[in-house]
Amino acid sequence: MTITISAVILAGGKARRMGGQDKGLQILGKQSLIQHVINRLQPQAHDISINANRNQTEYAKFGFPVFSDELSDFQGPLSGMLTALEKTKSDFILFTPCDTPFFPMNLLDKLKSAVKNDRTLIAYACDDEREHPVFCLMSVQLKEKLRHYLASDERRLLQFMKENGGISVKFTKEEGHFENFNTLDDLDSYSSDDFKEG
Repeated sequence: MTITISAVILAGGKARRMGGQDKGLQILGKQSLIQHVINRLQPQAHDISINANRNQTEYAKFGFPVFSDELSDFQGPLSGMLTALEKTKSDFILFTPCDTPFFPMNLLDKLKSAVKNDRTLIAYACDDEREHPVFCLMSVQLKEKLRHYLASDERRLLQFMKENGGISVKFTKEEGHFENFNTLDDLDSYSSDDFKEG
């Protein structure tokens, strides 16, 4: 059975640890964080959208559809995921955050294999250190459950996934890594002179 997959970059957070600056638009090396994410996502998925709750005009300049959370007040990644699931015409959505520019180039392939082989509705990434549930492949079939979960004032991403049969898929450091940039100091530690992607 062929499943259709679209991709959504989650850029809808408040970025409190970045002084309220819009994370995805901050510069790493010579490009914005979200441009680095796009560069790694485009070879994997053709149908890409951006979830952003502010600076939507700026995000639209990257050439992809931009949408905001239906729920107000920046309620976390699950809120953006719910809106994406309600809008999509595809069977599954591949989600990535906007602040993690070195994620694996085989992210979709491995998550898709896990979904097919294990007949699950959610597969998410992990590495030797921890789980990375914002990197996930989620079925549109879960939108009703997710809507009810958020309506009950739950916001814990990993708990929702585990309650709904989500499985973790391990990635090695050789495949890519899930280092994210939370502060302006994190960005400053990568100078444009010694920056290289990967």
